[in-house]
Amino acid sequence: MKVSICWDSENVHATSDLSTKLIEFVTLKKDRVISQRIYTNSSGRNFAKWSLASDFQQIVKIVDVAFPLKNAVDNQIKSDLLDDIYSDNSPDAFILVSGDGDFVNCVKMLRDQGKYVIIFAREGNAKKSLKDVADEFYFIDDLHKFVGEKTEPQTTVINCQISYNEAVDCLIATVENAIRQNQPTDYSHIGKLMRKLFSKYQGVASISTPNGKKIKSFGQFVDMAVKEGKVKKQNQELFLIELNQIAA
Repeated sequence: MKVSICWDSENVHATSDLSTKLIEFVTLKKDRVISQRIYTNSSGRNFAKWSLASDFQQIVKIVDVAFPLKNAVDNQIKSDLLDDIYSDNSPDAFILVSGDGDFVNCVKMLRDQGKYVIIFAREGNAKKSLKDVADEFYFIDDLHKFVGEKTEPQTTVINCQISYNEAVDCLIATVENAIRQNQPTDYSHIGKLMRKLFSKYQGVASISTPNGKKIKSFGQFVDMAVKEGKVKKQNQELFLIELNQIAA
């Protein structure tokens, strides 16, 4: 997937290290960053704080919204996101770095347009309403857990095992994403998409059930999820239980 990153530095402080790790995070999902914009407002700011932006000039685009108006940065981000949707090189997914609840309706709009949205925010400064509308949500300080430190090989962040409940959550979210984007929901496609969307599922050798047993094949895992009513299967296609109940 093509991914665009929009960073509200007025809400989440930006550093060159975190900026680089975000790109690595996307790469681990086997996706591609097509743009990364860090938004700030130098109006009324001291020079030392704004001078940090120069560290990013070779990595990302710095957007200085130099207006002394409230929510100037938020409004610029929303405007640019709307432009991205209708651009010739429209992203498939967006990473929004902000915990500001003002972006709730914007995220809803992106998802209505079939875009996948990931939110990164500071711990203790993330509105629940924003978490609830995102496809994925993470705390920015946990980025190093996903991509590893620079001195460590990236393979150290790949789990050899994932719990059954975690895998089910990933499966449901993946099926939902495929349906929303009018993609096939057969075993093969869902398996590939699940690895693509969730770094914690990439490279796992087995799925551990609550009773300690290990599931080593994707088909066996899906059959168990279907048997327990987590998802519905029809002719090797997977569907969400909620959607089928509503349709009925």
